[in-house]
Formats: sequence, structure tokens, C-alpha cells
Amino acid sequence: MQPITSKELDYLADSLTNEDLLIKQAANAIAHAQNPAIRQIAEHLIQSHQQHYTQILSALQQHAQLAPNQPQQQ
Repeated sequence: MQPITSKELDYLADSLTNEDLLIKQAANAIAHAQNPAIRQIAEHLIQSHQQHYTQILSALQQHAQLAPNQPQQQ
């Protein structure tokens, strides 16, 4: 397994942010929806996006061990 590049890391960080936003939007839809079918769809979306978020985070954690240790500059 190769270390993640900075460009890939930026993409993954953006993906985590996007998944979090989609979870919040679906939760907002549940809070305001009157139609049970809409609520059910939004609940499914929350589960799906939580799974995506967890998978991305897991991939980052697996690659964290490969990250080069750089001395901090003062």
C-alpha cells in the first residue's frame, strides 16, 4: 500500500465534508417532511452517507501509518 498524496488527502477531506453535509441535509428533510415515504427515503440516505463517511475515514486511518513523519519547523 502506498502513502496517500496531498492531492488525494485533500479530495478525501472534501469527501468527508460532503458526506457530513448530505447527512445533515437528510436529517433536516426528516425533521420537516410530512410524507412518511419522504422520511423513509431520507433515513435510507442518512444510513448510506454514514456508511460512506465511515469507509472514507477507515481508509484514511489505514493509510495514516504510512504517512511520512516530518519534523516540525519552528
